[in-house]
This record gives sequence, structure tokens and C-alpha cells, in this order.
Amino acid sequence: MRIGMALNYSGGFKETVAELADYEKAGLDIVFVAEAYTFDAVSQLGYIAARTERLEIASGILPIYSRTPTLLAMTAAGLDFVSDGRFTLGLGASGPQVIEGFHGVPYTAPLGRTREIIEICRQVWRRERLEYDGKHYTLPLPPEQGTGLGKALKLINHPVRPRIPIVIAAIGPKNVELAAEVAEGWQPIFYVPEKAADVWGASLAAGQARRDPGLGELDVIAQASLAIGDDVAGLLELGRGMAALYIGGMGAKGRNFYNDLARRYGYEKEAEQIQDLYLEGKREAAAALVPGELLERMSLVGSEGFVRERVQAMKESGVTTLNVAPLGRTHEDRVRLIEQIKEIAG
Repeated sequence: MRIGMALNYSGGFKETVAELADYEKAGLDIVFVAEAYTFDAVSQLGYIAARTERLEIASGILPIYSRTPTLLAMTAAGLDFVSDGRFTLGLGASGPQVIEGFHGVPYTAPLGRTREIIEICRQVWRRERLEYDGKHYTLPLPPEQGTGLGKALKLINHPVRPRIPIVIAAIGPKNVELAAEVAEGWQPIFYVPEKAADVWGASLAAGQARRDPGLGELDVIAQASLAIGDDVAGLLELGRGMAALYIGGMGAKGRNFYNDLARRYGYEKEAEQIQDLYLEGKREAAAALVPGELLERMSLVGSEGFVRERVQAMKESGVTTLNVAPLGRTHEDRVRLIEQIKEIAG
């Protein structure tokens, strides 16, 4: 089982990246860099590539709406080049708040766009002359939509690899099915191993039934906060605010993917109350209603024995990469946590 870690995207990243060498020595396998309405992830990923030697790097995630399919492919090929073949392209639809609010792009057809983007990216990496006729993307642009001067081109550079791994962030049934069919990896959020089969099992099976064997086994990337000790249970409370933000505030009534997930986990009443309170501006009250059981079951926070049990549950549910958020007080504490979880996960 690989051990990954997500970098904080809200602050300056020079200081954060400077610490990565210690995590790399501690056994960290892969680092994920998110992109919201922050500094772009690509700049940080390039900086990380130059400051590390073994560590894999991944976008976690790049939104599919903010770049053209070919720019996504070019960017991935460039990052794979500067990292000597250590890059994974993490893609996701994000949400209407960011895509329409920050980028001014309609949030339409995320499923169809994701499939076509992946097909185009792989053509680019194979250096094929791009001729693509999809529902959402057409290359070259037809004369009736432009000047008529567009040509079918291929990537000038030779990529390090003709197929760069792609991970799709997804929690909805159809999105998860697509990830299992066409991507090398799948990254859910708020992952509870005991509930995974009930919530996503049918979607994963349907996608894998159509999966190209050449893609290999699906890499399942589960996120979890991490703290190990007999006196760390209180650290679970740190996750309340974020959980409430997603369950209550990331979307409107009837269109919040994370609220839907909480309901599918069996927290229908709590999900509704959290959303009502959050949308009324009562964020602390909303956070107070996040079930403690949910926080505990999607975390790795507790005694060493508890963490070992949770890691085993993750493995049995199909998780192959643990993307952890170490909750140590100091940098040294966090490095030690990476060493511990690396040993536990084997």
C-alpha cells in the first residue's frame, strides 16, 4: 500500500515544499497538490519535481473545465518530463461554485467531458495527429465554427511515457463507474471502508467489466487524517468544520454531491440538518451535527492498535493508496507519523 500526502494549498508553498525532503526520507511515496481558487497547482508541482528525487507527484485535482483537453495533455507531459516520469494526472469536475463562480465557465456534462478529455490526452501522449470528433470537443475546429485554417497537429516533443497515469476524483455513481472503466486510479472523498461496497460496489463492478486490461488494476486512493497515540481522539474534532463545509455548503439544495454521499452512508437526517444550518449561515451549529461516528470511521486517528485495524479495513475494501493528512504539532511529529503509517501499511 502506497502512502501519499496532500499539500496545503492555502499558503505560500516554498516553505511547505522545503519540508518534503524529510517526508521523502520517511517513506512518503506520492504527494498530491490540489487546485481550487488558489495559486495554480502546476507551478507548485514543477517546483516539487525540482526539489525531490524519488517522490511521485500528482495533481489532486486539476479541474476539467479550466484548461482545454490538449493543454491538460501538454501540461501532464511537461510535468512528467521535468520529474523524470514521476507525474500522475489527477482530474475532477470540481463544482459549480468554483467553475461558474471563479472561472465563468458553464458547469455542464462533466461525465462526457471527462471521458473525451482522457481520450484526447492519450492521443496527444502517443503523438498521434489529432483528429477527434466528440460531442463536447472537436479537433481540428470545423470551418463553420472558426476560420477554417485549423490543422490536425501532433505534439512536437516526445513524452517520457506514452501513457501517463490518470486518476479521477469521483463520488457519484456514474462518475465512479467511469473512473473504474477508463482511469488508472480513482480518488473518492470521505471514504468509509465498511460502506464502500454498498455505496460504490455496483458502479465499480460495472466500470471494471468494460475496463481495458492494459490499464492494470485500479488504484483506489483513500484520504484520511492521521494521528497515532492514546490521547489523540480529540483531534477528530479538527475535521468537523471541513466536513460541514462540504456536506452543508458545497452546493445548493438538491445539488450537493457530498450531501448525497452522507445520505448514502445512512446519515440522511444529519445531512439535511447540516445543510439547512450551513446555508442559513450557522456554520458552527452545522459542524456540531457532523456525526462523530463518520469522523472516526473515515480517519486514522487513535491508538496504534486502532490505526492498524483501520488500515486493515481499508486494505480489505480495496484501497491501494492512503492519502493521509498527518496531524502532528511540529514538523518532526508529522514526519514521524509518516514513518509510522508506512510501517503499519507494510
